[in-house]
Amino acid sequence: MPGSTSSDYRLSPALGARLMGTLLVLLALLLFASTALVALLHLPLDLLVLLAFLGLVAVFGLGYVLTRRTYVLRLDDEGYRVRLIRGAGVTTARWKDVEEVAAASPRGIACLVLRLRDGRTTTIPVAAVAADREELARDVRDRARRGEGLRPL
Repeated sequence: MPGSTSSDYRLSPALGARLMGTLLVLLALLLFASTALVALLHLPLDLLVLLAFLGLVAVFGLGYVLTRRTYVLRLDDEGYRVRLIRGAGVTTARWKDVEEVAAASPRGIACLVLRLRDGRTTTIPVAAVAADREELARDVRDRARRGEGLRPL
């Protein structure tokens, strides 16, 4: 659609750090197992250096992708798409299908809940998104209103 605009909301730094920490722990476990194999099987040490180098490249590459290239929430004129949030519910829907946009706090976690006309929901924890809570809610509500064909007075 010509002239359509979209808003991409990135992963929050706190969640990105958690993902990077998990990756670093996995890399450490891989290097530990590789070191044991190199020692037990008398393999060349160059193999261990190569694995460490590839692991570091993977960590920096994933860090770049998580912080600069990956979005968690994309809003456009037609609808929305949610990625990287486990348990979000419906990950893609059109604005015409959205019945209500509301704030909620399931288990004490501040969330934005989009209720669809068929009873399904999308739950977006605002802490997972690198944006101001009020700005995010306003953007989602405005787009939902425009998607219904409603205009502000």
